[in-house]
Formats: sequence, structure tokens, C-alpha cells
Amino acid sequence: MRRKTPYPYWFVAPAAIIFTVLFTIPTVTSLYFALTRWDLFSQTFIGFDNFVQFFREPGLTRGLINTVIFAGLTSGLKTVLGLLLAVLLTAGIFAQGFLRAVVFFPVLVSTIGVGLTFTELMHPTDGAINMGLSFFGIDGPGWLTNPDLALISVALVDVWRGVGLATLIYIAGLASISPEYYEAARMDGATRLQQYWRVTVPLVRPATTTVILLSLIGGMRLFDLIWAMTRGGPGFSSDVLASVIYKQYQAGFYGLSTAGNVILFILIGVLVMPLVYWLNRREVDL
Repeated sequence: MRRKTPYPYWFVAPAAIIFTVLFTIPTVTSLYFALTRWDLFSQTFIGFDNFVQFFREPGLTRGLINTVIFAGLTSGLKTVLGLLLAVLLTAGIFAQGFLRAVVFFPVLVSTIGVGLTFTELMHPTDGAINMGLSFFGIDGPGWLTNPDLALISVALVDVWRGVGLATLIYIAGLASISPEYYEAARMDGATRLQQYWRVTVPLVRPATTTVILLSLIGGMRLFDLIWAMTRGGPGFSSDVLASVIYKQYQAGFYGLSTAGNVILFILIGVLVMPLVYWLNRREVDL
């Protein structure tokens, strides 16, 4: 029998070291500091007081709720619009290649640039969107100044920015479906709508799983777009966990903000892991 050699592990070692230094150690360290009141020079162990205070503060819990709403809304819209655009852009329409580039272009633009641009476009009086609506006699709302619309407005901008990636993933998924499935459906008398629901949607499920997970995780971690457009305002109406954490760091509440990071980490795990299991169970084998 051959003697086992450590030679293959040398190929894994660099990645393992980088993962340990950049992820494992900071994660374990943050779990400890979330249980302390600390600054750059001292630390005091206080147990779960930071977590208790986090859930007692209305502004902080509002950020938690907004995170779930924002992630769910953006993930759902990117999934639906991405699939519809992918079907359209694989149907052999005129200027198909150009339209694909147009749809994907926002993904390449800086998030901060997108946020600042739409902040100007959504200005309640001088913004191009409300000026366009006023041309038709419609009074445009305060997209970013109305507490009831601020979070939704940022979510729509995030969908515009990220739907191109979802479309690209779906185009790859549609390309993997054999034409024989559609031929068999047509021979059975299926209409185009029935082909979409009975063939396309089930067989593109692996791409749907990827889009949902990437969009959901990205939505829960999003910070730069919200900070560039609203800074969590007006009030706490568009605050999410990432912006709440940043504000607590700015105010010097380092232990509380670290606890927020831990809560965000747990939230992503609690939502994503069961979703991965459920989506993988429902996938259709080609």
C-alpha cells in the first residue's frame, strides 16, 4: 500500500491560511468583543448586555426589520425581472446583443456613483423624475424625503443596478435547456405560456436558486447605496443593519456595533441555510 504523503495539502495551505486570517480569526474575535464594552485601549466583559440593548432600542430594531424587508423586496424583484428579461433577450429579437449590454451595464457602474446620480434624479423639486411627472400633471412624491417611500425608493434603485447580473445568470441557465423539451411540449399542444410555466421555470431552477441567494445575501449586507442616497433617513426610516452598525461605530459604541455585526451574521445564516436546503430539494434534474 502507498504511504500517505502530505504533498497535496501544500496546495490547500495558502487558501486555508488566508481564510483563517481574514475570516475565521476576525469572526471569533468579533463574537468575543460583542460581549464587551471596549475601545482602542480597554475592554470590559458585560455578557449579553449589548444584545439586550440592541433589541431595546427602537431605532436599532427598525434597522433589523428594514433589512429583512429590503432584502426580500430586492431579491424577489431581481428574480422575477431577471427571468423575464432573460427570456426576452434569448428570443432572437432585434439588436439582442446591444440590449444585453444595456441591461448589464448598471452592474459595472460604481455603487456610490449610482446612489449619487439617483439622489439627484429623485430630488422632490429639481429631480428629473418629478419634473417628468409634472409634465403630465402629476405631482411627484418625495422619493427620498418621505419616510414611507425612502426604503422602497432605494430598493428600486438597487434592483435597477443589480438585475443585469440576475439576467446574465438566467441567460446561462436558459442556454443549458435542451430544445427537445420545447419540441415535446409543442407536440403535446402546449401554448407559449404553458411552455414557460411547465418547461422554462422548472428547468431553470438552479439559476433561480443562485439568483435568490446572491440577491438575498447582498440585500442584507448592503450599505454603500443606502448611505449614498439617504444615510438611513429620514429619521430611521431607511436604516438597515449595516448603516446602524456604522452609525454606532461613529458614535463610539464599539461593543454595541460589534453585537450588530454578530446579529447580521446570525440573521444571514438563519434565513439562507434553510432556504438553500428548500431550494435544492425542489431542483429539477435535466
